[in-house]
Amino acid sequence: MAAAGPGPGPGAGGKVKTLALVLRDEARRGGGYCSGDTVSGQVLLELAGPLPLRGLRLEAAGRARVAWSEAAGTVSAAAAAAGPRREAEVRYLDVRQSLLRGAAEGEEGLVLLDGRHEFPFSFQLPQEPLVTSFTGKYGSIQYYVKATLERPAAPDQSVQTELQVISHIDVNSPALLTPVLRSQEKMVGCWFFTSGPVSLSAKIERKGYCNGEAIPIYAEIENCSSRLIVPKAAIFQTQTYLASGKTKTFRQMVANVRGNHIASGSTDTWNGKTLKIPPVSPSILDCCIIRVEYSLAVYIHIPGAKKLMIEMPLVIGTIPCIGFSSRNSSITSQFSMDMSWLALTLPEHPEAPPNYADVVSEEELSRHVPAYPPPIDCEEQLCCPVFAYIQEFRFQPPPLYSEVDPHPTDVEEFQPVSLML
Repeated sequence: MAAAGPGPGPGAGGKVKTLALVLRDEARRGGGYCSGDTVSGQVLLELAGPLPLRGLRLEAAGRARVAWSEAAGTVSAAAAAAGPRREAEVRYLDVRQSLLRGAAEGEEGLVLLDGRHEFPFSFQLPQEPLVTSFTGKYGSIQYYVKATLERPAAPDQSVQTELQVISHIDVNSPALLTPVLRSQEKMVGCWFFTSGPVSLSAKIERKGYCNGEAIPIYAEIENCSSRLIVPKAAIFQTQTYLASGKTKTFRQMVANVRGNHIASGSTDTWNGKTLKIPPVSPSILDCCIIRVEYSLAVYIHIPGAKKLMIEMPLVIGTIPCIGFSSRNSSITSQFSMDMSWLALTLPEHPEAPPNYADVVSEEELSRHVPAYPPPIDCEEQLCCPVFAYIQEFRFQPPPLYSEVDPHPTDVEEFQPVSLML
């Protein structure tokens, strides 16, 4: 709700106690309006005494604006202000309505009585895609609704409220679910006095994320140099402005995380180190004069040398991923594949094991089995998948131990025992 203060005094007629503009769906402004949505509300007018009017009009507008000044060969602030100015504007919304029309020329003027008056309004946003609201370093994308009270003997009085518009980006699209992988290597030192390379490879599971999500980072760092290095990761926002054929760029870090020190000759691995996305504007890729892009940088700070950095593109969307992450999906698919293989290996009704004597004769056993069996290499066994050993249990296990013979003979023989004292 937006409200204007009291208008001019009674010398121009009655006094305007309240002029306010209320959107019907006030709570929706936090989430934002989309293309094709209906914006509705009312203009509230409270008077203290009769008030002559010429009319009450409503205006809804939305535009992207870019402006900056360029310095002419110097970095001083005064020269920058005096340099050429770059400006550009693009309109996305222009709606005008008359909520109260005054009398025509020559007719008796319109007079509102004292008290409270309500003037409802409603209009639809364009069906074509609208650009997300944004305020940046050298420009902005803004939408607003404005009500203006026109009076015959006093200046116009107006009130306006901002519209939050959002252009949804679905991160479930195939292009944004694709993993991103980068790698790079750098020799540390100068000329012939190099101390060795530092290599870095990093991966993220997908390209698209939303606010509040944590990005798992998978990285491998190898330090073959003689220096102590520190791996880091950060999310960068890059704002690009275009006007009069020129481009202006502003880049800032919005989130970062730091790893452990890596000594010379050592390696380190990030198995899903998380970096949470703070509340930032979604990516803006559909405006011709303003672009907002993001990237995830994994870099290594090397003392006395330029940092080693790799950057992976990010798209900050508005519709979160509804499925598992790509890593979880791959693990799930692999697990289901292994389980299906297991179902084919194990028979539904296990068969009884064959007689060992029918399979291997005593002569073959003595010829092929050494006197002392070789030691078992545990490391070699552990390299194999665990499912490889399930195949050994294809046959029924031997019966449980029991002191009672389950198959007694028909005749039991007893022999007397004599004791010598």
